[in-house]
Formats: sequence, C-alpha cells, structure tokens
Amino acid sequence: MRKEIEARQMLSPVKQPDIWFGLKYSMNLYRGCQHRCIYCDSRSQCYGIDRFDQDVLVKTNAIDLLRDELSRKRKKGTIGTGSMNDPYMPLEKHEKLTQRALETIAQFRFPVHVLTKSDLVLRDIDLLQQISQVYTAVSFTITTANDELGKQVEPGAPRPSARLKAIEHLAARGIYTGVLMMPVLPYLQDNEVNIRELVKRVADSGAHYILASFGVTLRDRQRVYFYQELDRRFPGVSQQYQQAFGGDYFAPVREYDHLKAVFKAACAEVGMARRIKPFCEPEAQQLSLF
Repeated sequence: MRKEIEARQMLSPVKQPDIWFGLKYSMNLYRGCQHRCIYCDSRSQCYGIDRFDQDVLVKTNAIDLLRDELSRKRKKGTIGTGSMNDPYMPLEKHEKLTQRALETIAQFRFPVHVLTKSDLVLRDIDLLQQISQVYTAVSFTITTANDELGKQVEPGAPRPSARLKAIEHLAARGIYTGVLMMPVLPYLQDNEVNIRELVKRVADSGAHYILASFGVTLRDRQRVYFYQELDRRFPGVSQQYQQAFGGDYFAPVREYDHLKAVFKAACAEVGMARRIKPFCEPEAQQLSLF
C-alpha cells in the first residue's frame, strides 16, 4: 500500500572511508520496498521499518529537501541511492521521485552511485549519462545467472537476465556500471558453477566491475522472514542454516576461502575489476601570476 510521509533530512552522511561503494551521502526517497527479496537486511528491527513489504512510504517533500541540502553543500561527494530500498521499484514508474532526484543532482553537478535490481533504470539513461560528466556509477545486484532461482529469492524484482541486458545498454552509452554479487546465499548459490557462470555473464554484458560478499546477514526480523520463505520455497534449507549458524549474525558461504579464490581467478581470466573506481573531486588549479 502506498502511503505519504514528510522527511526531515534527505542526505545522510556515510561513515568514511566507504571502501565498498565510494559514497559520501546516502539518499532514500522511499521507505519500504516492493521487490520482496527474501534475504533483505532492511527488515531488521534496527531500521525501524514496520510492514516492510506491505507499505511503501513516499517522501513527498524529498525533492525540495534535496535541492535545499545540495545548495548548501560546498564539497562534492558521491550520493548513493538504493541502500535501504530499491530506487527503481515498480512504484517509481509513476512517482518518478528517483528521476526528479537525478534531475536535481545533475543541476547541482554532484556525482551519483545508483544501486538497483531493476532495468527501469534505463528510463533515466540520458540523465545518468549527463551526470557521468561528473561521475556516475550504476550497480545491479545479481547473485545468480539462473532466472528461476532469481525469481525465488527476489520474487518482486526483474529477472537477472533483464539486469544483464540493462548493463549492456548502459555500458554501450559509456556509463560506468557493474554488479553487486551480494549476498551469495549459503546452500543455494555457494558453488563454483554459479560463481564462474555469473562472472562470465557479467563480463559478456560489458560491465566494468563486480563487488562480492560471500554470505548473508541474519538479524532478528530479517532471519525470521528469511527462514519462513526458505521453508516455503526451499524445504529443508532453513534447517541447514539453523544447524550451521544458530543465532550468528552472519552466515558465510561454505568453503569460504575456496570460493573467494574461485571468484578472484574467474575475474582475472576476464579482466574484471573487483573494486569500483570512486569519484575524485578535481583539485583546484592554482592561477598563474604571469
């Protein structure tokens, strides 16, 4: 259900240095998400988002706040969107908050890093290309090349094949784009075949990088929902989790060191970077006296 709220702040500072995504600010235009990914960490109690899948809260004053905050910032830094919800969930087709936010970011010439699971991002390809004159990165979460498995673990999101096709379009337009291979789910995706196939498909799409995390968090409400969905979709797997991880905060993949080595070797074979190149503000040029 769509609901409206007013936000008090739009750009939240990110703890520095952000070695993963290169962000200085985080921006969430919505609360809640329609992609219904069974593993989503944003369901955790610490984030205070009740009815995470049922209600999407639209921040009606988001663009006015964003414009005001950007007008007062003197130092450029990458604005990231997509950490607590997907900026291109289905609701965005009509709300267009993300599109309007990108227009504002382009106006103030700030860099941006979009994190998404949706090929709807292609709607804004012209804006992203315009912002790329400063800095644009678009990262797609893809943890399997198998569309059927993708449908089970991310039931409300476009299939992995659609995301790979979107990468092709972005890369063809010269936009810096890559993949977040995170989380890799134990007992479902933690095997050599999945890792090697995904790296190959990502490379074939023209992506510039893959960032990987080999495991999944298991926090309070997140864990409860995840196990319920595992029981429904993959009978017996939640019992494997409970036996292997108990009440642990993090569930690493099986053969952790081996799979990391497989991933590193697969990326080396295709020349794929395993880190992003973050935005670097150009140094001010000193004027000559002569």
